[in-house]
Amino acid sequence: MTLSFPTSRRLSVFALALIYSTLTIGAVVSPGAAQARDNGPYYIAELAAPVDDNRTVAGGVAWSCKGTTCYAGKGNSRPLRICRGIQREFGEVTSFTAQGKQLPEDKLADCNGE
Repeated sequence: MTLSFPTSRRLSVFALALIYSTLTIGAVVSPGAAQARDNGPYYIAELAAPVDDNRTVAGGVAWSCKGTTCYAGKGNSRPLRICRGIQREFGEVTSFTAQGKQLPEDKLADCNGE
């Protein structure tokens, strides 16, 4: 006994398979595009005084500075440790942000060795 489906049924199965494949491929490709847009700085440090060096490595991450503002990508250490690294390199840090979250005042005081 052979089962055969009408043509309309075969076309609908084919259409569903095509839609499923498109959605699956879209789900795999989409995170790459989302990650590419999220390449902004992970750390932002505001310093008390402008810096002469516009690029340095401090706290285990590469920093790029302009005036009193320094930016860096994500490191492997806790934000306080990264803050201490930039403080040792350039002096007093007046503000430190990690992934959009401001370092609390008490932790900022620890960063500056107060």
